[in-house]
Amino acid sequence: MLCRIGEVEVWRILEIDAPFLAPEEMFPGAGPDVGRIIAERVPGGLCPRTGRVMLPIQGFLLKTPDHVILVDTCVGNHKTAPSFPDWHRRDTPRFLNALGAAGVGVEDVDYVLCTHLHVDHVGWNTRLLDGRWVPTFPNARYLLPKADEAFYAEKARGMYDESLLPVIEAGQAELVDGAHGVGDHVTLMPTPGHTGGHVSVRVHGGGAEAVITGDAIHTAAQCWHPEWHFTFDRDAARAVQSRRALLEHAAERDARVLGTHFRLPSLGRVRVEGEAFAFLEDD
Repeated sequence: MLCRIGEVEVWRILEIDAPFLAPEEMFPGAGPDVGRIIAERVPGGLCPRTGRVMLPIQGFLLKTPDHVILVDTCVGNHKTAPSFPDWHRRDTPRFLNALGAAGVGVEDVDYVLCTHLHVDHVGWNTRLLDGRWVPTFPNARYLLPKADEAFYAEKARGMYDESLLPVIEAGQAELVDGAHGVGDHVTLMPTPGHTGGHVSVRVHGGGAEAVITGDAIHTAAQCWHPEWHFTFDRDAARAVQSRRALLEHAAERDARVLGTHFRLPSLGRVRVEGEAFAFLEDD
């Protein structure tokens, strides 16, 4: 178990931990010192061999008193992602093994929450069975951001047909918009910008709170530099606004921050520091 928030157990479901892009490519406009800043602010944040940013691909499993909830489903097996060779046509049991290590089988998941609908957040929504894509989690309701679903149905048919359409056709999808709640302990928090429908996830209970960032933030270094926008943000200005709002929320409530792509252990708190924030990694 990664941590506990009140009555909610939080488990890391790690699929990949590998270099992604060069700092200057990942954060265009951040300036020539972006790599140095990441190296200073995030221990182990750059691959010593390639100089690229280390980017975990992981989901978070929430065991509440009432539900088993999976937040984001990573890249998946056998999925088409030729632009990212490390993600293309993978065939490894690591993700499902991580679920099993948390004591959960695919039939035990009640809800799948996708923070947004990029390929590294929806892959295990489905799996290939007898030559066809079927929902991986047969008993789950899949909550998909409504604005993203409409966009990617038109713009990304390959990913959509592999990882989203089978869930929709199975009647397991629910298109959500706004601060949608799941039981008494989990609430979606709109943080648009990276995509039009992007949400982060609040976990709360027993007077404690955590936020799962999704792709509202990609590295802890962005706490000190929330103006840095990620190269794949659809609306950079809106992403900066959402990132600041999320960090302000976490700082005001002393919420633990679970950074979906933060360098492991991906867990800490933020504090206001001047006009920006500081990330304090949990011991």
